[in-house]
Amino acid sequence: MIEVELTVNGRAETLRAEPHHTLVDALRDNLRLFGVREGCGVGMCGACTVLLDGKAVSGCLVLAPLAEGRDVVTVEGLESNTGAMDPVQQSFVDHTAFQCSFCTPGFILAAKELLASDPTADTDTIQDHLAGNLCRCGSYSKITAAVLDARDRLAQNGPGMDSPGPSTEPTDKSSSVTDARQATDGTTA
Repeated sequence: MIEVELTVNGRAETLRAEPHHTLVDALRDNLRLFGVREGCGVGMCGACTVLLDGKAVSGCLVLAPLAEGRDVVTVEGLESNTGAMDPVQQSFVDHTAFQCSFCTPGFILAAKELLASDPTADTDTIQDHLAGNLCRCGSYSKITAAVLDARDRLAQNGPGMDSPGPSTEPTDKSSSVTDARQATDGTTA
């Protein structure tokens, strides 16, 4: 075992991992961050997306030792100090942009990266950027609508501001707020 020192969701952490362990393995096993999910294990589905120094990467392709000294953000790290969801998370809830929610954390983090680098992204840009994330339930139109809404919220309030609430009514009100929060923060591993 080796020790890997890095910053995870704003906190200094030391992970213990074998040299061949992936970042997904280390984050789940050491820190119980279940929003980081392994789907395909070969970097094709996006379920394991994390932000590594602000860039969306497939956590299943990054060996844990290579994260030494780096800054990692998982979906669990997006909630504000007041407990409010990040505007991207809130937009996913408001647009019911998930069904089973397995892919949701990866989509949210990929959207965060995009909106940080291109705050005026249009539909085509959003869909191109999210093409590396797969939703087996087929919620793509709702995901796109959620990212467009998040873009507008961020433009209105700024990236560090809490979301003002839904800009449009959700199309499906069958999910409870608790279920929606779990879907967007990864607690339904």
